[in-house]
This record gives sequence, structure tokens and C-alpha cells, in this order.
Amino acid sequence: MRRERPGNGLLAAAQGLLLMLLSLGASLTLFALFVVSLVLVPLGVGLLAVPVLVPAIRANANQRRQFADSWCGISIPDAYRPLPHDPRGGIAGQVYRAIQLLKDPATWRDVLWLLPDGVVGFVLALLPFGLLSYGLWGLVFAAGVWVPIVNTVGTFWWAFVPVSGFFTAMLAGLVGLAFIVLGLRYNTRLIALHFHFVRVMIGAPEKQLLAQRVARLQETRHDAVDDSAAELRRIERDLHDGAQARLVAMGMSLGAVEALIEKDPNEAKRMLAQARANSAEALTELRDLVRGIHPPVLAERGLGDAARALALRMQVPVEVDVELPGRLEEPVESAAYFAISEVLTNAAKHARAERIWLDIYYNRKERTLRVAITDNGRGGASLEGGSGLRGLQRRLGAFDGVLAISSPEGGPTLVTIEIPCSLARRGQVRAE
Repeated sequence: MRRERPGNGLLAAAQGLLLMLLSLGASLTLFALFVVSLVLVPLGVGLLAVPVLVPAIRANANQRRQFADSWCGISIPDAYRPLPHDPRGGIAGQVYRAIQLLKDPATWRDVLWLLPDGVVGFVLALLPFGLLSYGLWGLVFAAGVWVPIVNTVGTFWWAFVPVSGFFTAMLAGLVGLAFIVLGLRYNTRLIALHFHFVRVMIGAPEKQLLAQRVARLQETRHDAVDDSAAELRRIERDLHDGAQARLVAMGMSLGAVEALIEKDPNEAKRMLAQARANSAEALTELRDLVRGIHPPVLAERGLGDAARALALRMQVPVEVDVELPGRLEEPVESAAYFAISEVLTNAAKHARAERIWLDIYYNRKERTLRVAITDNGRGGASLEGGSGLRGLQRRLGAFDGVLAISSPEGGPTLVTIEIPCSLARRGQVRAE
């Protein structure tokens, strides 16, 4: 068992104070507002309030999940259904959104946690702060504050010690010192106990997580099949309209040269030169087509150098920062490369950005590739509707990848990509 440092106990007391404010303030307030909105549902007003309150409740719960993970390393899974979106908008869209949110079991799990969090969660958060503050008050009390109190009211109970004189005051001071020692020693565990309580209340059941995982895998499988079919059609179209047409024309030219080589050698030479030029253009188009399927620099040098080469070809200045400890698995490198390419193209073409920052980082502990692309354009990017970013999100879903966008009107825009993956084993990635 690792030894607790006094500083950890002090930090846990401060964390407990913050959790007290969240439990007593945010949780109880949200619970009261949600109950009022349910009462007003028959009047129709509640259905308009639910789409505002439920995201606020989820934000409160997610904040607690974030604290649990960053402070104590306790993971509290969620199983929220995606926030519903009704393209009709207006009041009808709000009502539809409210009904879908109320059908989500995770909504009720969060709501049923709010009231216990305001009571049990508050007490568990109070203990770390209370041990230190009450213990400090015991030391101050024993230092001489007990004298005027006892002279005024007589015997005074401090904790479980009846203070009536110097000896009992010193005993109270010793008890206060013991409270401080206990707080410094066990405060971090009390904070962890608070988060274990939160996990019991709002942690998604394993069965629900598994069902959600299966549904997502089915969805991403269909998306992957559709994307593969679309990519195959694109390749067939490019071959038919480009290289194939040039090769057919070159074959016809060579047939004409065969007929003219004895009758008109000069014309035959001219047609041979034209055929050679057509063959060079066909070869260039084939190389571009292959590069679009899997760029050679990506196969030979990896994602970092491929991203730098991509940035050099952009019309907008791109500042690239790469921290990769080695090569990633080939499918992940390819997916990340084309995702970066699409986001950079969107930033240059639609966002009117003057500068772009590209950061690529691999987290060994979490085994996750993180890509952040920031531009100083006009903003307003969104995943709603049938945008290219929505399609990119679906393609990343085949790798359990996540695409997040922060793009307020007026900018800046931050696109974050996270893909769970492992480093490629030695010899697994080969240059083609």
C-alpha cells in the first residue's frame, strides 16, 4: 500500500469542498427543476424545458465522471444515446427531442442520482474537509479559546469530549490533532468513496454497454461496406474516364502507325511521339490514382512524414507538430491520413483560414492516437446534416474512432480525432 503524503490529504479536502458545492448546489437544483418540468408536462411547458434540462444534467454527471477519472483514476462509463435531432425544428422539434430524451434509460439513471448525491454524496464530500477543519478548530479551542466559553456557558461539549477545565481542553486538542492526522491519511480514500458511490448510481450496466457496442459495430460495419463500395466506384470511374481512355487512344494510334510506317514515315513518327506522350499521361494518372488509394510516403515513412508532406501541398500555411513513438497499424495510419487530408481541405476551402495548426500525438498509456487540427477561419463547422464531416465521423467509427468539433461562429475551429490503436510490431508495416 502506498503511503499517503500530507499534501494529498490537503488537496482532497479542497476537492471535497468543490464536490460539496456541486452536490448541494448543482445536483439538488437540477433535480428540483426536472421535477417541476415533469409536473408541467401535461401543460406542454415541461416538454419545452426537458431538452434544456437533460443536457445540463448530463453535463453535471459528466463533470463528476471527469473528476473521478482525473482525481482518483475511477472510470464511470456512460451509455447515453446520441442527442436526437429533428430536422423540422421549432416547437415540434423540441417536443420530439424531449420525448426521445425521456425514453433514454441513462436520463433516468442520472435523474435518480441527483437527490442521493445531494444527501449521501454531500456527506461523503464533507468528511475530508470536515476532518481537517474540525480538527484545526480543536487545536484552536485547546489553545485558550475554551476559557471564555467555559466561563460563560459552563461545560462545553467538543466532539465527544466534555470540556470543563484545562485537562479536558487539552484532551479536546489531542482529539482535534487525531482528526487532522486521520484527514491527512484517509482523505483521498474518502474522495474515492464518493466517486465509487457515483459509479454505483450512474455507471452504465455492463449489459447495456455491450448492447450499445454491438449496435455501434453493426452501424460501422454497414458504413464501412458503403464506403468501400463508393471508393470502388470512384476508382472504376477514374480508370474508365482517365487512364483507360488514353490507353485505348494510344492503341488506335499504334494501329494507324502500323499502316503508315511504310507509306508516310514522317506522319508515323509524329503519331508515335503522340502515343508516347499519351502513355506518359496515362502513367501519371495511374500514379495519382494509386497515391489516392495509399500514398507511397505513407507506406514508406509513416503518418508523421505523410502529414508533413500533405501540409506542404496545402495553399494555406500549416504548422505541424508530431509526437509518435513509432509506426502505427497500417489501417489506422491510412484512416488517420485521409481524415487529416479531408479536414485540412475543408479548412482551406470552406473556412477561409489563413493559418492551420496540426498536432499528432500518441498516448502510450491509453493506446490512443490523437489528432488536433485548429484553424483561424470563420468557424461554423458542424456535424449536423449530411456534411462531409459527418461522413468522416462514420468512417472513423469503423475503428472506434471519435470526431469532435468546436467551431463557434467567427472561429476558431478545433477538430479533434481520437482513434484507439496499438503501435505496429516490428516488421508488420512494409513499404510497398
